[in-house]
Amino acid sequence: MNKMSTVRIHWGDHTEARFLREFWQRKPLLLRQAFAGFKPLLTRAQLFALAGHDDVESRLLQREGRRWQLDHGPFTRKQIPAVEQRNWTLLVQGVNLHVDAASDLLRLFRFVPDARLDDLMISWASEGGGVGPHQDAYDVFLLQAAGRRRWRIGPVEDATLQPGKPVKLLAHFTPEEDLILEPGDMLYLPPGWGHDGIAASGDCMTYSVGFRAPPQGELLKEVLWQLAEAQQGGTMYRDPPLRPGTAPALLPAAMVKFAREAFSRLKPDAAFFENVLGVYLTTPKPQVWFEGVAIPAAALRRACRQSGCRLDRRSKMLYTAQAVFINGEAVDATLASSALLRRLADQQNLSAEQVQSSSKAELAVLADWCALGWLRPGEDGDSGSK
Repeated sequence: MNKMSTVRIHWGDHTEARFLREFWQRKPLLLRQAFAGFKPLLTRAQLFALAGHDDVESRLLQREGRRWQLDHGPFTRKQIPAVEQRNWTLLVQGVNLHVDAASDLLRLFRFVPDARLDDLMISWASEGGGVGPHQDAYDVFLLQAAGRRRWRIGPVEDATLQPGKPVKLLAHFTPEEDLILEPGDMLYLPPGWGHDGIAASGDCMTYSVGFRAPPQGELLKEVLWQLAEAQQGGTMYRDPPLRPGTAPALLPAAMVKFAREAFSRLKPDAAFFENVLGVYLTTPKPQVWFEGVAIPAAALRRACRQSGCRLDRRSKMLYTAQAVFINGEAVDATLASSALLRRLADQQNLSAEQVQSSSKAELAVLADWCALGWLRPGEDGDSGSK
């Protein structure tokens, strides 16, 4: 697997600032040779093997005429079609969670806030393979890693879907542009932009850098759940004076009023919403787990002081002005204002010198995170590759 330590995005006549100002969530952009001389980070055999792991999300999509078949992994090698067979695609999600080089590639897109950055998906397609005309609700960069892929793109005026398909395919898609991407080329598409990619040569590999765009309803559920948790043990409902009635199944108006009053008293402040989002956006996906280490805390503290430390590639870390979050947890209030932990979140590593300047409490929590597998001793050390 190739390393990404010296790779950079070549913006051509553009810059990150110009891209964000003129194209981000506005219109597509094709960057020819955004990664000049790019070589796949995984071989075809390595990608197929990765799709066989229980903790890896993978899908196999096959097309025969107008008939589509979708299967979910893990897959044995015998379950994956022969590479000579036409019209099939293997999609492996979250490769950055399992491969260091893929995690390094994803870091190149941190000019967008980490709260928005999701994962790196790799698709391998045989001749004619693709996932059909569709639109995504999030931004995506499509990097051609090997082979050639034809992309037909355009705005979606009719979002009607083809009935009876295992994937969401647009029924009436009229592309405006027809593009061929070679290895190293990259195409950016804003949310809702229709696209249909078809492998124009065998052994076609495309890397998709996706971004999180949670809908308001999903975020509202998290907020309401946290609010409800905070109300545990509140005032119990009591009946007003009752009279015998003839409609025992009628919902009491007093109980409805009681619930409305309880809701109206909820007045969460900005810090509450920050806490909900910080926990929600750093919570690892269900298939992610960490490998802890049975090493004494003193040894871990010493290792961090001697060689620095680095976030495990699976770890997610965010902060606000009032709090720091990692892997679905808010750090203790005594460390909520730690500049060192904020530096770790931004840099994703700390040098030995930076660790040596830490307080006793900061060093202790770094050692605790190392023991959990959230952090790895060594600024440039192994972050847990398979």
